[in-house]
Amino acid sequence: MKYVNAKAVLPHALVEELQEYIQAGYIYIPAREDRHKAWGEQSGCRRELAERNAGIVDAYRQGVSLEELGDKYFLSVHAIRKIVYQK
Repeated sequence: MKYVNAKAVLPHALVEELQEYIQAGYIYIPAREDRHKAWGEQSGCRRELAERNAGIVDAYRQGVSLEELGDKYFLSVHAIRKIVYQK
């Protein structure tokens, strides 16, 4: 998360009002519900994991063993099983 100086983005009156509650500290302003993003959406991690998991499922369907997939992706056989059988 990147910090932004309040003076750069908020009206002066609002900055002064906030200073009544907090001085030289950090305040977190959460996103509105309608703009909230799920885990990994902003960074692209969710998409990358979905692509990786699809590749694991495809390889398993082509006959690659759970153990081989675990070694290739550095995951336990249990984790590979969860990926393969979730779809």
